[in-house]
Amino acid sequence: MNLTHLAVNAGIPLHKEGRNQVSSESGDAATASETAEDENILRSPTGLRELYGHFGSADGSAYDFDEALWVWTRQNGIWQTWAPKWTMFSRGNVVEKARLLDFHKAQSAESSKFPHRILTDLKTKTAVDMYAGIGYFVFSYARLGLRVLGWELNPWSIEGLRRGALRNGWAVKVVQGADLSALSTIEATSGNEQITIFAEDNCHAQLRLEQLRAANSKIPGKCLTVLHVNGGLLPTSEPSWASSFAITRMSDKAWLHLHDNVGIDDIETRQQELEQRISAWAIEEGLGRTVVVEYTMKVKTFAPGVWHCVFDVYLSKGAG
Repeated sequence: MNLTHLAVNAGIPLHKEGRNQVSSESGDAATASETAEDENILRSPTGLRELYGHFGSADGSAYDFDEALWVWTRQNGIWQTWAPKWTMFSRGNVVEKARLLDFHKAQSAESSKFPHRILTDLKTKTAVDMYAGIGYFVFSYARLGLRVLGWELNPWSIEGLRRGALRNGWAVKVVQGADLSALSTIEATSGNEQITIFAEDNCHAQLRLEQLRAANSKIPGKCLTVLHVNGGLLPTSEPSWASSFAITRMSDKAWLHLHDNVGIDDIETRQQELEQRISAWAIEEGLGRTVVVEYTMKVKTFAPGVWHCVFDVYLSKGAG
């Protein structure tokens, strides 16, 4: 056996390395702003202990990407790659990836209960991933034929997504650096790429989608139809729920897939709370949309008594 790299893995910490819940000077509990600043929003695997081999440097330049260790796996026939020192990988998400691949198929188990999911013309539709990562769910939507717009902050995750997309045969564009301001959203998405990733906070997603929709409305026969919005951040994707809802405002039907860690005894309550909250947004919006949390997927256990859940929120106009 030719050993090239060896490391001890660890869980993904919720906070940055060195974070203390209690201030060493005052003894006071950390403030909410301090907690937000210290949150490990990139979900970096800072607990990984390198024992042998070079896993990569931290600068995030093209040279560092080329020198880093990249590993590959294939799930549901789709290739994915990541740099284990700088990005996480959750193999347990394989069941949710597979579920999305079957989401619109007539022969799937869920479609028998939800016949309105059966769709065949997906190439004219768009999926939005608010937390694109290395392409966990982006690639499932791409395999369905959807155009995908994604947002991601971690440059190592973006590079993994780019490499993975190319290996799977999908054209991909990353909008980053000066191009984020130099290019309009219309210019950034004007190519034939099936996947476009914006290397910025997803708080910009709603405005960018509105700009695209306005531009498309001026072209006869062209429209932007968002069919899926994915919110795959744990322990909760709640900060992006309002914008995820707004992004779909002009769609006759759409699904939000909202990820959340929930206590086993609280899942039904959380589902009801979510439906009530988004229904209130729909009333305020005034477009006559109906909101139903039509399914809750229990993906995997996150901790004893805590489930990683995905709430399928179905939004429809008229008869739906």
